[in-house]
Amino acid sequence: MAISLTPDPIRHVVHLILENRSFDQMLGCLKAVYPNLEGIDPATPAKNRGPDGRDYFQAPTTIRQMLKWDPHHEVKCIAVQLQDDNGGFVEDFVQNYPESTPEARQLIMSYYPLDFLPALHPLARTFRVCDHWFASLPGPTWPNRFFALSGTSNGFVDMPNDGTRKTDLPGYFEQTQETLFDRLNEQAIHWKIYFHDIPQSAVLNRQREPHNMARYFYIDEFFTDARDPEQDFPQYCLIEPDFLGLGQNDDHPPHDVMRAEKLIADVYNAIRANEKLWQSTLLVLMFDEHGGFFDHVVPPPAAPPDDLTAGEYAFNQYGIRVPAILVSPWVEPGVAKEVFDHTSVLKYLTDKWNLGPLGKRTAAAKSIGTALSPVAHQNTLTCLSLSVDQLNPPDPKGEEAAFGTLSSHQAALTKFTEWLETEAIEKAPRVASIAARLAMALKSSADHLLSWALDQPASLPVSIAAPDMLVLPRQAKPADRVAFFLMRMKQYGALGIQNRLLDPKLPPDQQEHSLQTLALITGRNFHQENNEEKTETAVAWLKKRTTNSR
Repeated sequence: MAISLTPDPIRHVVHLILENRSFDQMLGCLKAVYPNLEGIDPATPAKNRGPDGRDYFQAPTTIRQMLKWDPHHEVKCIAVQLQDDNGGFVEDFVQNYPESTPEARQLIMSYYPLDFLPALHPLARTFRVCDHWFASLPGPTWPNRFFALSGTSNGFVDMPNDGTRKTDLPGYFEQTQETLFDRLNEQAIHWKIYFHDIPQSAVLNRQREPHNMARYFYIDEFFTDARDPEQDFPQYCLIEPDFLGLGQNDDHPPHDVMRAEKLIADVYNAIRANEKLWQSTLLVLMFDEHGGFFDHVVPPPAAPPDDLTAGEYAFNQYGIRVPAILVSPWVEPGVAKEVFDHTSVLKYLTDKWNLGPLGKRTAAAKSIGTALSPVAHQNTLTCLSLSVDQLNPPDPKGEEAAFGTLSSHQAALTKFTEWLETEAIEKAPRVASIAARLAMALKSSADHLLSWALDQPASLPVSIAAPDMLVLPRQAKPADRVAFFLMRMKQYGALGIQNRLLDPKLPPDQQEHSLQTLALITGRNFHQENNEEKTETAVAWLKKRTTNSR
């Protein structure tokens, strides 16, 4: 049964970005469902020849964790992987892990069989699989995530790793470009970012401004918002997984693939349970890059996003194919054959909401809007669920051992939270009094004392960001730095909104946007009050509480 298309049926875009998996590994098996899908034919599987002279073929696996090995995916490694029409994946793995076993090397070439993944595979059967969605560049997590949110990585192709690339902390975080969120602000579009422990998007410099940090919330808020009236739900929201905690669900090896499946299921179920929200939402489910796992499709050329280069790399080729599914009543089940990359989401949003430009790559990208259907399709997938066996880790001891090793992504995020400690004080608003700044400095000293206390070996630390459970000391510190930074930025954001609302030249739509932002961090819906003096009411409310807090 189909419902006729209504004008602009998609009012909400939910964007979930996971990590480090290739298309063949996760969705290549769907060729058995969709014969036209560029996937895996078990009768003629692709292969790589290893330096040991052995051929490693694509083969199904049910191993959920690659506990000991984290396949490399830096630019120089991907250059090896792409040699001889994607024939160098095993070669690169062995170069980085010469002590690896043949069984470990086979995992680089293996894929999950049909219906093994309890969230991705039902969604792929029911909605729109994009089988030519490429990472934005042949590189690691951070630059690809920057592309997804701004259309460029500002000339960066590497990860900051553990701090050895430069000696100054600010040098790690030079993502000064304008972003999707700046463009949404300009059009007074309601947006939120929901995160678990550390929001990687905050590495983008402009995101750490108070008015943007005011729109960051822990993941529980997403499930609350999804239960509320549809008209109050953000028009755009980004969901960031748990990168560093004990419940890591970003899908980065060695994490259990079922944890990411649980996150996907939870997000889908929350949207699907609210019928009005479901009928007006597009869920974009994608992975940032391939994580070193084999894919058989050679990435095509790409438009450079700007005039910046990174050494010899000119940003003129896509990265390796990644899994991507468009989930909505407004997509037809099947395969989208268009060439997409992460900026295809930006292209769709730019066209949809008449946003300002986000670089040459975005301008040249094919919009994911081409994959939408002119009619709404009814489906019976009302809920995704995981079994008890799927929810329990297959190797708890191995998982615990693997947790002790930080990936380059985790090390970079930890270093980033150290930078947040210093930046919070630097961003104190100029309107703050000397006494207020002194109070903040004292608060910072108290924070350092708490951080020191959490690090003592005799303690059983509890994280401020997760006060209902004990955590490991090294897990508590980065998460708490984010929590402290978020608290400060929301305080500064309220002061900034107060000053903005006092500007007599502020356009009405920006007044509404500011009132909505204030509502997000105060719980009082100033923007919904039916009176002509709601701006004055909000300013008076803020002034009263600012005065009373001194």
